[in-house]
Amino acid sequence: MTTVEHSPALAPLRQARERFLTGRPLPDDIPDEVLAAWRRARFFGVRHDLDETVPEPELPADCPLLEAARPVLERIAPALGHAALLLTDERPRVLWTTGEVPGDDRCRDLSEREVGPNSAALAVRTRRRAEVHGPEHFLDLWQDVSAVSVPLFAPRTGQVLGTVTVATGLCADCGPHPGAALAEAAATAVEAELLARSRTAEQVLLDAYTRAAHSPERAVVALDGRSRLISEAAVRLATPQVLAALERASTSDQQQSYDVPLPADAGCTAEIAPVRHEGRVLGIVAVLAARPAEVPRPCPRPALALAGGSVPWRHTLARAVELARVHEPMLLTGERGVGKTALARELLGESVPLVADAAESPELGVKYSELADGRPLLLRHAERLAQPDVAALNSLLDEHPDVRLLITYTPGTPPGPCFQRLLDTLAARSVVLPALRERPEDVRELLPMLAPRPAPGLPPLSWTLDALRALEEHPWPGNVTELAHVVRTLAEHRRVTGPVRRAELPDAVREGPAARRLSPMERAERAAILAALRRHGGNKARAAAALGIGRATLYRKLRGYQGVS
Repeated sequence: MTTVEHSPALAPLRQARERFLTGRPLPDDIPDEVLAAWRRARFFGVRHDLDETVPEPELPADCPLLEAARPVLERIAPALGHAALLLTDERPRVLWTTGEVPGDDRCRDLSEREVGPNSAALAVRTRRRAEVHGPEHFLDLWQDVSAVSVPLFAPRTGQVLGTVTVATGLCADCGPHPGAALAEAAATAVEAELLARSRTAEQVLLDAYTRAAHSPERAVVALDGRSRLISEAAVRLATPQVLAALERASTSDQQQSYDVPLPADAGCTAEIAPVRHEGRVLGIVAVLAARPAEVPRPCPRPALALAGGSVPWRHTLARAVELARVHEPMLLTGERGVGKTALARELLGESVPLVADAAESPELGVKYSELADGRPLLLRHAERLAQPDVAALNSLLDEHPDVRLLITYTPGTPPGPCFQRLLDTLAARSVVLPALRERPEDVRELLPMLAPRPAPGLPPLSWTLDALRALEEHPWPGNVTELAHVVRTLAEHRRVTGPVRRAELPDAVREGPAARRLSPMERAERAAILAALRRHGGNKARAAAALGIGRATLYRKLRGYQGVS
């Protein structure tokens, strides 16, 4: 008899796990979070018997977290007893371990994609202490293991850097884990060391900046990937494009030379010197100089509707462009403010469409026969169409399935039968635009396009790194439209010069979201759900069936993703 069988509290869960693995009906009293974790493991193709060797993850050669944590953890290790102490990064990969590792020490990659539910992955996802006991694990080899993990946070940004984990043999009851206090103490000590080291790095960068900016006329920028120091003389030259190029250099792995290609229209050159401390490069100091022989000319802005390099946005544009090659009806759907109309106009190119807006008048009275001459129709806010117009559209598509028609639709209340028929007809030619919170990395590319042109002689609007982080972390319920309003308001009403600071942002943006950030596993799960919704034209019932989950579960997951990134 195993130790699992000796634990009355876990015996029912062990039996439920065996029924889950063999495909038999499950009891009703299984905790939702445990069942969801097992299902994710099955979705990712994790084998409970782990008959193959788990691939060794590729670890970074230079890891500041490991450098700061190792001395702390080595001091704590003698207090372990019959337990193991592990340090993971945010992925989470095992960076360091000591003590008696229960179960099997082959698992060096603790992501749920590789080994299923475990305390380290759960702590990274929830951003709080997490415990997993015995049969709550998916792997057979961890059925006699209890583990507790505490997340480690970056001292300045609050980003999850990894976890401290204590693993032991199976506990007699389900918690709290006897190693919880030790894990908490270890995490606190590691974060204190990280804070001390960050202060040292900031002081070194500040000293280097002060030496370079010894006179008011020198245009100096200092960056380390987290902070920016910009002199008054550098404000005019340090455009967002120049700062982006310098930011890339500040986080480069180069140790000796920094040959940074600035944009062709930058209007300045940069003399760059690395900032070193204890043999490591912390950042750079750049001295900018104007190019007197060249007059900077503003480059034409690309279309706002096409701006963005994130994976969700590239996928959306690729599908939209592919569908637009054939002049047939197309449905653009998504939350308010994501850019459906702007993208529709880009897809139409130089064509001058008929434009009808159901938000202005639900009874459009459009003579759809006018489309017979080949002129396209852009129909906005289809969700507000009156019943006669919905019926007319259905008839039009039945008689002319190749009519050139672009429809924008914002899901909300459940559609009626007639409108659902319209959505079903267009499902195969629909494109779901992702919300801005699903592509936060596109915010920096959108900002210069949303800002008004500066007055002659004035620099364009620029942003401190702290302000950029706040903008990227905000959930933006109004999406690009809301971001554009914030940018225009700042550009028109601010009375100070220099980059926009976090303190100038609206309260809701400046204070940051209360919700947590998504873990890599949750991002993958959300991507799978959104892809299913795209394939089925936004029909949640069909998407849930394709994913093998209930419609209520799909609605619950979508609600859980609101306000997180």
